[in-house]
Amino acid sequence: MTAIFRVGRGTPLVLLHCLGVDHRLWEIAAAGLSEKFELVSYDFPGHGASPVPATGYTIEDLSEQLAALLKSERLGRVHLAGISLGGLVAQCFAANHPDKIDKLVLIDTTPRYTDEMRDAWHERAQVARTHGVAAMTDRLLDIWFTAHFIAADGPAVRYVRDCFAHCAGEGYALACEALAAADLRPLLKSIAAPTLVVCGRQDVPSFIDAAVQFNGEIKTADLVWLEQARHASILEQPDAFRAALMRFLVD
Repeated sequence: MTAIFRVGRGTPLVLLHCLGVDHRLWEIAAAGLSEKFELVSYDFPGHGASPVPATGYTIEDLSEQLAALLKSERLGRVHLAGISLGGLVAQCFAANHPDKIDKLVLIDTTPRYTDEMRDAWHERAQVARTHGVAAMTDRLLDIWFTAHFIAADGPAVRYVRDCFAHCAGEGYALACEALAAADLRPLLKSIAAPTLVVCGRQDVPSFIDAAVQFNGEIKTADLVWLEQARHASILEQPDAFRAALMRFLVD
């Protein structure tokens, strides 16, 4: 059974992490927000404390897992935020369960990866199965963070390194394959919740393009760029992220 972590009081804010890490990402990115909201998080299959599933799954499966978790926790309407992998799940859930969403936050994510990136996901899955996630650490850190931030080796970088060192290779690989297969573009116009799109200004170009796409196709969307940040923008610029999130959620 998936463990649910709930802290704070107020409107529930459900937080979905990205590939290769776990729910503890939000201890950095959402620090202090439990004074205003009830923060709800959990680990995706094969990540953190969640067991590696016996078979593959899709983003749609993860969306329905979220629906079941909200039901089991007796949570009604929630705010929902997701980064990268979590952002795809959040898109899918918001489109298919509009009655459950107050406000939506999509962070450094995309509705569909480019063909080149889809091929890269399959390559990463193979490396994870053969050599482990840790073998890709330096390459992944270069995607996640700016060079200056990596060199400073602060708590966020050390947290990510530790996650990659302990992430199950098969769990990572199955998530890679789910990401490669995802195409949520037909769902975007079904997202009705007020939406905040957040993206690192130095993220991979395709994620920057996706942020602009969200802003254009989701009628209720507003776009915020986090400066001096790459793919893990909310870990590199947590203060700026929290400030933008608070402005959005309390309006």
